[in-house]
Parts: sequence; C-alpha cells; structure tokens
Amino acid sequence: MPLPPRAEAWLGLVLARGLGPKRLAALEAAFDTPAGWVDASDQELADTGLGDKLIRTLRQPDPESMQRCLDWLAHERHFLVTRDDPLFPPLLKRIADPPAALFAIGDPDLLVYPQLAIVGSRNATPGGLDHARSFAATLSRAGFAITSGLAAGIDGAAHQGCLDAGGRTIAVAGTGLDQVYPARHRELAHRIADHGLLLSLFPPGTGPLAGNFPARNRVISGMSLGTLVIEAGLRSGSLITARLANEQGRDVFAIPGSVHNPQARGCHRLIREGAKLVETAEEVVEELAPLARQLADDIEHLLAPSAAKELHTPLDEATESPHIEKDPEYRRLLDAIGFDPTPVDEIIQRSRLTPAAVSSMLLMLELDGRVSAHAGGRYSRNA
Repeated sequence: MPLPPRAEAWLGLVLARGLGPKRLAALEAAFDTPAGWVDASDQELADTGLGDKLIRTLRQPDPESMQRCLDWLAHERHFLVTRDDPLFPPLLKRIADPPAALFAIGDPDLLVYPQLAIVGSRNATPGGLDHARSFAATLSRAGFAITSGLAAGIDGAAHQGCLDAGGRTIAVAGTGLDQVYPARHRELAHRIADHGLLLSLFPPGTGPLAGNFPARNRVISGMSLGTLVIEAGLRSGSLITARLANEQGRDVFAIPGSVHNPQARGCHRLIREGAKLVETAEEVVEELAPLARQLADDIEHLLAPSAAKELHTPLDEATESPHIEKDPEYRRLLDAIGFDPTPVDEIIQRSRLTPAAVSSMLLMLELDGRVSAHAGGRYSRNA
C-alpha cells in the first residue's frame, strides 16, 4: 500500500510527545485536516494553542524515530491509516479523541467491517477460554470482525476461535508492530497478519509500557459496535475497556459465572451496573445486527462509488451472513430444511451437524431471511 499523502506530516503528529486530543482537534479545526499544520507558519501554529517546544518537535521530529517509521512502512503489507483515509474505522472517528493515525499489517478492508470486541482475563479458566473460542466463532459467522488485544487468556482465545472458524479478526497491540507482546503469541500474531489485521496506535520501536494499554483499550472499544466481557476480576483491565465502551455510547455485554469464581466477579459488577447479561452468542447477534446493518449503510454513503469498488469489501454480506453462499455446512443445513415446518431434531439428523452448530446457524439463516421459525421449535425454508 503506498504511503498516504503527507505521510511525514502525519508521522510528525504521531511522534510528537505532548500532542494530546485537544491540540490535535485544534489543528484539525484550523487547517481542515490534522496534517495541514505542515503548511502553516509558526505563528499560525501558536494561534491554535501550541507552545514553542511542541512546534519545534513537530518541525524537527526525532530523525531516528522518523526513519524507523519510514523503513517499516516500506514493507508492502505495512501501512499507515490516517484519520482522513476512507479506511479509517468509522466508529473510531466518532469518539471524542480519535487518534491521528494507525499502523497496520494485513488486510486494511477489515477496518470498515462491523466489529465486536471480546475481552477478558489473562488468567482465564478453561471454561472461560472455551466461551471465548465458541462466541468468537459464532459471532464471526454472523459477519462480525472479532476485535481484541492479543493478550494472554481470553483475548488470544477469541482471536484463535475466530480464525479457526474462517472469520476475520483484528488484534490491537499495546506496542509498536515491529514486536509481539506477549512473546508467546508470536505465531498467533503472524497468523492474524496473514488472515486478519494487526493494528497499533504506536510507532515501531515502542515497547510494552504500562501507559500504552489504556489507550489501546480505547481503540478496541472505539472501533467496535459493542464489547463482550468473558471473565474478568475486579481489577481487570477488561473493566476499563467496558467503561470506555460505555462512555463511547456502545453496548457492553457480560457473561455471568459461578459466584465462587473470582474471574467472574468483574462480569457480575458490570451486569449490576447495566451491562447486558448474555448466555449465548445469538443474544449478542440479535442486539447488534440492526446496528451493523446501519453501519454498513453509513459506510456505503461515506465512500465514493469508485472507492467502495476498489476496497472489495462485501459490506452487505458482512452484516447478513457472509458464509452462507460459500460455507458447505450452511448449504447442508439449508438442504435439510423443508418448505414445510420441520422439527429441529429432524433437521439435525438430516444435516449430520451438531445441535449447537444447528442452533447457531438457524439464527443466522433466520436473520438473513432464508428460514422462518414456527411454534414447537420447527423451521421452514423460505422460497
């Protein structure tokens, strides 16, 4: 992917320490785009509220850091998505303090897919890991890109479950993308880069500093239609992500657990504070599918027809049931459903699929208008 226009001006913003959201917003207001500062005089920059030291930092960024960024971006699958790029995540652009730019490796089209964040404990129980993999697989089949933070525990399981189901996943790192943290996820990160997207606020050369992760969490929640928390202790960073999602006006979902499981206490607190209690992935789909369709419509209106064609992004499919036409299991299931109401037990027997898979896939087919539900747990195929 070629460098964006005025790439060095955007990198100057990324590398400028002390350039917070308010100053970035002031630059955008004054020059139409944050990168417009490069054509301004020092006095014009000062008029936006920038001090002399910050102006010098913008004019003369650290040469080693700038060159490291440019060298990293020279790779054909590395790119910088700036705030005025049509690929910049549309929901992230709506939060109060969107970043100036994002570094990425992989498939940039995923940035405009409807996303669902799945987060949770690094010290998850086996049951929690199973939930993460299962929910991620089902939600990805419903057309959501699964977004998480590449951390140990729930995050990693969600990424893996999504990839194993043939879905799309986005990993938002708390480091520069020239390194992987935690190191045990190096193979997973390579798999995501090949079949999904690695994303970071931070330029190459940035290590895993503690202060990076709240900012990382803000991007995770800000890009997503909703955030699902699967196991979280009372001091878990996942609760920060949930709080940020709530502040951004996004849905928060939590899975309840045993009162004896300390990793469930954070979820129970979220539920008491108003998060939506969910026990199945289908409940999340029912809540978010209308919002996903609206997001797809908004994106299609924002993108010029030529740009939409160039992106090769199946937005309609992404919000309805993207695997139905290509997934042989969906075809088997449809073939097993008659035009007269058919009991679920008979559908399971005919399709030779598991009950859990049939339950999940029937909901997707119903949302897509392919089947209708009837009393007594029966389904019929629509013409």
